[in-house]
Amino acid sequence: MSTPPPQHCPTPRELDDLELLTSGALAPTVGFGEPGSPITLTLPATVATAAEAAGEVEIVDPEGLPLARVTVPGGVVTALTHAQYGPFRRLYLSPAQVRDQYAGRAVVPVVDALTEDELLVLRSAGPLVLLALVGHGTPELSTTALIRATLAAADLLPDAVVVAVPLASHDDADADHELGVRVVANYAGDDQTIGVPDSTSPCPPSIQAIVDQDLPAPADQGLVLFFTGLSGSGKSTLARALMDKVLEQGTRSVTSLDGDVVRRHLSAGLTFSKEDRETNIRRIGWVAAEISRHGGLAVCSPIAPFDATRQQVRAMVEDAGGAFFLVHVATPLEECERRDRKGLYAKARSGEIPEFTGISSPYEEPEDADVRVDTTGRTIEDALDDVLGALAEAGYLDLAIPGRIPS
Repeated sequence: MSTPPPQHCPTPRELDDLELLTSGALAPTVGFGEPGSPITLTLPATVATAAEAAGEVEIVDPEGLPLARVTVPGGVVTALTHAQYGPFRRLYLSPAQVRDQYAGRAVVPVVDALTEDELLVLRSAGPLVLLALVGHGTPELSTTALIRATLAAADLLPDAVVVAVPLASHDDADADHELGVRVVANYAGDDQTIGVPDSTSPCPPSIQAIVDQDLPAPADQGLVLFFTGLSGSGKSTLARALMDKVLEQGTRSVTSLDGDVVRRHLSAGLTFSKEDRETNIRRIGWVAAEISRHGGLAVCSPIAPFDATRQQVRAMVEDAGGAFFLVHVATPLEECERRDRKGLYAKARSGEIPEFTGISSPYEEPEDADVRVDTTGRTIEDALDDVLGALAEAGYLDLAIPGRIPS
């Protein structure tokens, strides 16, 4: 009896790559992991072991819909179905569909909102297919905003249609350029490809309105303030003090995702093992990202000792269109242990608490903190000024604007 393949939901980039593989947009590449190709699929260790035993892995979307099977080893893809949901799904056509439906049209790759000068060039270019190259990590605009901006551009042209292509970034400029050229060529077939030169002219008002909505000024952007530091460093106290300032000002909605509060509600049942602690942080990050997606302000103050997990939270927030502001409350271990109001360090030293951060489990100091604060020998108000100053300088939050409650 054969072993059933395990299921795996890959990263957004890998899902984009899968769609291009199954649509033929990446031809001649037909699978993951071909020599020299940036199109790869990384499986967690447990999934990889099960996939090797079964000879393949079943790829599913975030809702569990089976999309394809991939041989392991080998990386050969067999499509089961295609993605069926998401904004503008009707515009995601394969190269064969585009060549069949829009034969004879010139293909124009679009990676940003089109400007007035670029549209002027395109107005005399005849019937067009505007190929919106969207995908994880590629355009500055969000996927939906770039498609909306491209549709708005089509409305300003004599005869243009829009097709969306999920071309993701692989953090390799040369490889990504080669992939882009290949994908556009597969869509164009024998038809002409038109490259539009970069322009610094403004966008038409209908397009600029979409850009402004998608790329708000920092002060209008969803924001996650993430305080990290050792137990007893003062991070929760600073976070609460900052929240009070925001509430006093009354111009932003704010949500607290304090470590202890989250433990009681969102993460009830988790232990304090390393795995469960990191799961707790990721849950905080997901909720914070959703708050930022809708323009809110989330204040988080977990210990979050590991850089990899903090980076995952940062990615969640940025993928949601929010800003991630990392505050490292860098109070030294000696001072934190001296305070020890809960007696936790003493219990950790005696072995009563295993895997305690700073004693029997490491704390990886962030190298990407937006501000670093040591609360030793300082009042909360004094230490908070460091955070408020950095936030104001970055343009995210100014609690000392004339006419408002001062900090």
